[in-house]
Amino acid sequence: MSSSPAIAAASAAVVALAVANRVLYKLALVPLKQYPFFLAQLTTFGYVAVYFSILYARYRAGVVTRDMLALPKRRFAAIGLLEALGLAAGMSAGAMLPGPAIPILSQSFLVWQLIFSALLLGRTYSMRQIIGCFLVASGVILAVASGANEGQFLSEVKFIWLALMVASSAFQAGASILKVQLLSAYTLYIISYCSFYGFPCTSLKYKVLRQESVFIDGAKRLKGRRPDIFVVNSLGSGFQALFVFLLLPLLSNLKGIKFAELPAYLNGGAECFLNVDDSLIDCGGAPFLPLLFILVNMAFNIALLNLVKMSSALVASLTATSAVPISIYILSLPLPYIPHGAELSSSFILGGVVLLMGLIIYNLPQSSKKQSKIE
Repeated sequence: MSSSPAIAAASAAVVALAVANRVLYKLALVPLKQYPFFLAQLTTFGYVAVYFSILYARYRAGVVTRDMLALPKRRFAAIGLLEALGLAAGMSAGAMLPGPAIPILSQSFLVWQLIFSALLLGRTYSMRQIIGCFLVASGVILAVASGANEGQFLSEVKFIWLALMVASSAFQAGASILKVQLLSAYTLYIISYCSFYGFPCTSLKYKVLRQESVFIDGAKRLKGRRPDIFVVNSLGSGFQALFVFLLLPLLSNLKGIKFAELPAYLNGGAECFLNVDDSLIDCGGAPFLPLLFILVNMAFNIALLNLVKMSSALVASLTATSAVPISIYILSLPLPYIPHGAELSSSFILGGVVLLMGLIIYNLPQSSKKQSKIE
């Protein structure tokens, strides 16, 4: 355990990067509002390059073995498919939603995860966790319902974009269930279900003190030795990038882009990202904002994992939670390329407070005796 000043400094860094990550997620979609799938593809390939570079280095160092790389790929393919659907749905919705709504809606991940883990893994939750999850769901509903009232900042937003953001959390929660079996802490590992999400990648979608089912299955096949964490990360992100690419015709068709128009769409996305003069729309902020988002997202994941190593899973989880209200407030202000901001109603703020209370209650520690009964 590190010293208190070091933990305080690491916690402050996590909060700052978590807030920046959420804000930049929205800002990165401003210049590429018409090309969310291009940004999704760019982001996944960026992570593939980083993860596989680290995997190669660990393979050369002897940390990763051939047996680890030879593990069956079906589970990784399923994880990649769900994460690809979650990423594409989230970025499509994020481009159309007001900034403050994104951190609120992304918290539905916790509700989906509780439901899926109970149904598919047979996990039993304590009454405190159920109450916390209920408060999270209530906070999301209250905030969205108040924002949708006439004259509020969600009143002109189509319901499909709200539903799509919630659905993206469901896909990500499904992927996390394939990865994670919520058991005792054999592996202190942050799962950034949303490490590609930034986004949304910063709520308590980062669950710690988990033991991955991939690791459990792999340990059996590797005669007790667990697969290296970067084998799981690299193969998962590789399949995600593949499925984002393969699903592009279907997903773009949902936005009215025909298959024959897909090459022109990708070319337009590249021109907008590079902010060339030939671009047909205003792409102000590119490529600086999308690249900055990707870099900050990576830095946040590293900082959060570092905080877990220095302190505990609980400290890291609650620290990341504290970024939610700060992010909502900043995203409601006039920002570069979003000059109008959003006026938050008292009911929306109340919903955010209820949601935050739910996250805190859900993550409060419980006695080891109760924990053992539940798990």
